Amino acid sequence: MEQVLDVYKRPYDENNPVVCMDESPKQLISDARPSSPMKPGQEFRLDYEYVRHGMVNIFMANEPLKGTRLVEITTHKTKKDWAMFIKRIADELYPKANKITLVMDNFKTHSASAFYETFEPKEAKRLWDRFEFVFTPKHGSWLNMAEIELHVLTGQCLNRHISTIKKVKDEVDAWQNYRNNKKSTINWQFTTKESRIKLRKLYPSIND
Repeated sequence: MEQVLDVYKRPYDENNPVVCMDESPKQLISDARPSSPMKPGQEFRLDYEYVRHGMVNIFMANEPLKGTRLVEITTHKTKKDWAMFIKRIADELYPKANKITLVMDNFKTHSASAFYETFEPKEAKRLWDRFEFVFTPKHGSWLNMAEIELHVLTGQCLNRHISTIKKVKDEVDAWQNYRNNKKSTINWQFTTKESRIKLRKLYPSIND
């Protein structure tokens, strides 16, 4: 936890950007029956029944200090999907950065083997060397600022029934462009000092 918090204290550096990455599922569903529009004296009506159309995965990468984010929708979240997304971060967002610090959780697909199972060895090594990987602790996903950005995405864009992956992609692309144009940053306030007070029960007791 303290390693992650130390990373968040770093000043903005375009040659060593601090980027947060997370992923989340989204269920594709449609209404089982048509909704009833609002009328004079009658509220909008939506039937509680719905039809499932599978799942998609949302990859999120955001740079909190710069206010930029990259979102990608995939049908799966395999090692290859993750490796391809990380390549986009390296080559599309930060092609000139010396080293990219990437904060993420310890999900099983987030490993060096993902690069070597997806790319030729030379390319896999190149991508691995572009990054400094910082992992959030177990049960500490709340330390990942990409999770905050995913909550914003869900609340502003995906908090309703969407039945197709194309519609999800269109909506997410529009949201991403809007947020990037606004340069919406995250003002992270939780520090190591505060963690030692508020989360003191997590620290071992030192007995003289």
